[in-house]
Amino acid sequence: MNVHFIAIGGAAMHNLAIALHNKGYNVTGSDDTIFDPSKSRLEAKGLLPEEFGWFPEKIIADLDAIVLGMHAKADNPELLKAQELGLKIYSYPEFLYEQSKDKTRVVIGGSHGKTTITSMILHVMHYHDRDVDYMVGAQLEGFDVMVKLTEDNDFIVLEGDEYLSSPIDRRPKFHLYKPNIALLSGIAWDHINVFPTYENYVEQFSIFVDSIVRGGSINYNEEDAEVKRVVEASENQIRKLPYQTPEYTVEDGETLLETPEGPMPIEVFGAHNLNNLAGAKWICQHMGIDEDDFYEAISTFKGASKRLEKIAESRTSVAYKDFAHSPSKVKATTEAVKVQYQNKELLACLELHTYSSLNAEFLKEYKGALDAADKAVVFYSPHAVEIKKLEEVSHQQIADAFERDDLIIYTNPQDFKDFLFSQNFENKALLLMSSGNYGGLDFDEVKGLF
Repeated sequence: MNVHFIAIGGAAMHNLAIALHNKGYNVTGSDDTIFDPSKSRLEAKGLLPEEFGWFPEKIIADLDAIVLGMHAKADNPELLKAQELGLKIYSYPEFLYEQSKDKTRVVIGGSHGKTTITSMILHVMHYHDRDVDYMVGAQLEGFDVMVKLTEDNDFIVLEGDEYLSSPIDRRPKFHLYKPNIALLSGIAWDHINVFPTYENYVEQFSIFVDSIVRGGSINYNEEDAEVKRVVEASENQIRKLPYQTPEYTVEDGETLLETPEGPMPIEVFGAHNLNNLAGAKWICQHMGIDEDDFYEAISTFKGASKRLEKIAESRTSVAYKDFAHSPSKVKATTEAVKVQYQNKELLACLELHTYSSLNAEFLKEYKGALDAADKAVVFYSPHAVEIKKLEEVSHQQIADAFERDDLIIYTNPQDFKDFLFSQNFENKALLLMSSGNYGGLDFDEVKGLF
């Protein structure tokens, strides 16, 4: 099969391209720029375009499929040529469905927790040598690529993202997978550039629940009031199975999960991660892993890449970085680190980096998000606001939004770095939350502080 990727360099796209190459397909692609790790990974497989740019001449009649990435625009020259030739054009999720329509599709949805839950499930399956197909948004220890597609495997585990499918398909990705087994972890307004109202955002999850194959099932976090309402209101003929955070204790910086065999130490921590674990256990049981085998495997799970990742530790101090950027994630992550290290002073630093977080109206959603920190810092770049063509955000708006009188705010990367490197980290926990890098902060240098 001949498949061409328009915008092959994306995090998800390049993984799918490699998965199809590994399956024996003939894969080509284009992009206007490609950064590492995508660049070197594509190069290693012989899939890196010879030059960057868009080349309509690559689009020929004998291509069986075009996979169109979100990075491409609706007027992309290669896309226009493909439309002119009448070629079959798939969005990323459409193509995944096409590859898995004869399999049992397990789809993990939710505003937060979906990457971690998907990663937990795959870790357990890998630990017990159960081969499954999958697509997950984070790099996992022991896994070469983050998309795997085979002819033989019965199950495919898919991380169900609610963001749009492609420039010409404005449906959320997770509406296209038609799960047999689903999970919904939480609903908290996000992607306001696409879903301008809270009600519009929540509606996408109702559509997701209704898309589950009749006779299928959904496990849902009943501690999230919106999730509970959405699932229980659905008239879809499916099994509805609630889950909640299991019992656990924290002793001397170690989390102990209560199991039928007694307390068991685990590597991940925080109420949100324990809640994720409960959801993952249910899904693994649907996939044939019994409770004892689940506990044995999950005790060795260290977390998904960029999710509460320990980057440094000394005798008295510790540092974590986390991808958290939405208000619910920031709050859950800050509280988790404070509970885990109750006897340490917590310095929490948040970079407002995404379209939603830099929107003056949306900022109000951050109320109380950093309250668990002993000292709280917010960094944002006025340049990023400018690039995203948003209204300027003021210091005062940020201070008002978080409702914290002692909040420290920086807009200059050097000033933030100077502050960070002037701190005494004796008996402290540092938490760096961002989907960016604070205007160029070198995390390896930060490790040197510990």
